[in-house]
Amino acid sequence: MSRNLVLPFFPIPPSEYDRQYLSEVVRSFSVYLEQMQNPGEGRNTALVLTNLQTDDSGLENGALFQQAGFVKIALVNTPHARGQQATSSVGSVTVTTT
Repeated sequence: MSRNLVLPFFPIPPSEYDRQYLSEVVRSFSVYLEQMQNPGEGRNTALVLTNLQTDDSGLENGALFQQAGFVKIALVNTPHARGQQATSSVGSVTVTTT
C-alpha cells in the first residue's frame, strides 16, 4: 500500500446470524472508511507532476496548479484568474525629418 495503512480485519461469517459478527464487520468498515478519507502524510524524494492546470479555476482549496513556470497552491482568498494579460494603445505619433 502506498500509505502504509494496516488493513482492517473482516471476520469470516458464521453460518447463522451473530450480533457480535455484525458489530465487527461494521467496525472494520468504519476503520476502512476513516483510512480512505484521511489523506495521510506525504514525503517524497522525487515527484513529477504532469499536465497541471495553468490557473486555479474549478480547483479545490489546496490543489496544485502551475503558472509561469511556478507550482502554486489554490487558496480560496488568493485567486489566480485566467488571462492576466492585456494590451492597450493611446493616441498616435508622427515623425517628420527635414
